[in-house]
Amino acid sequence: MNHSRRKFLQISGMAGTTLFTGNSWARADAQSQNNSAVKSVDTPELTIGYEVSGDSRGFPIILLHGFPDDIHAWDEVVPPLVKAGHRVLVPYLRGFGPTRLRNPSAPRMAEQAAIGQDLIDFSDALGIARFAVAGYDWGCRAACVAAALHPDRLRAAVLIGGYTTQNTSAPPRPEPPAVERAHWYQWYFNTPRGRIALETNRRALCKFLWKEWSPTWNFSDEAFERTAASFDNPDFVDLVIHSYRHRNSNAPGDPRFAQAERQLSQSPKIHVPSIVLRGADDGVNPPPPDLSADRTHFTSLSDSRVVAGAGHFVPREKPDIVAAAILELMADTR
Repeated sequence: MNHSRRKFLQISGMAGTTLFTGNSWARADAQSQNNSAVKSVDTPELTIGYEVSGDSRGFPIILLHGFPDDIHAWDEVVPPLVKAGHRVLVPYLRGFGPTRLRNPSAPRMAEQAAIGQDLIDFSDALGIARFAVAGYDWGCRAACVAAALHPDRLRAAVLIGGYTTQNTSAPPRPEPPAVERAHWYQWYFNTPRGRIALETNRRALCKFLWKEWSPTWNFSDEAFERTAASFDNPDFVDLVIHSYRHRNSNAPGDPRFAQAERQLSQSPKIHVPSIVLRGADDGVNPPPPDLSADRTHFTSLSDSRVVAGAGHFVPREKPDIVAAAILELMADTR
């Protein structure tokens, strides 16, 4: 057992297996330590809503949610990070909650290079020169983009879902049929009918995705509704549709990011110290049979792990395991 693995097991209180289980941190503890009011900060393109917790002198950790979700995904991950002395920032991604494009007439675009740049712009606006990051779904993609293009800015990354940058410079190639079926919502959003459905029936559609992507997670109606308010953002539909159409060559990208997209099309390696987590029950992106393939993308990979009892929304389903992975990397890096 390597030093990194031993340290993780000591932190998480578990023993020798790569398929992890875990109980949540006490909800009362999460609520008592994460009662931050939503703040906002202006970047060149966005006014970003975010929550911040912990000692302002602590090393900053930025947590990025996915689609369709919001910052509440991290509610039970934040307290152990704060307890360890870190400053924890949780922004709403573009198109979610209070985050807004500053120019009302700007095209509503959410390609991968844009959300990766949003992370860098957010840290710049707050005067954060270097930070650690964890993210899943869109948040994982944003973290991968930032780590690949701005490695000097990141101290460590916990990437829930693995290497998720995409080659948008070439026509997309078909995946195996089972993968194509799991991605039905992407093809739906590439049609006029899918756009109308997201506009008129967004809560029911997003709730269905929660259930389909995390089939073993018994979330409450209250938990969903608390987050679903973030989908009322006036740009939510336009940005979600652009994201899924751009990655399938059905929508133009922002010319400002043409060079970044060309770089990402080459599948650049990520040199930032990283841990990859995947939910064993993920209904949309199940873990591959061979995790060793991650080492082709991550040159400083500490470990790849499959989290038992979790689907796609790992920070919600197994927050203690996510927090332990972040703290492990923080202990291993400087």
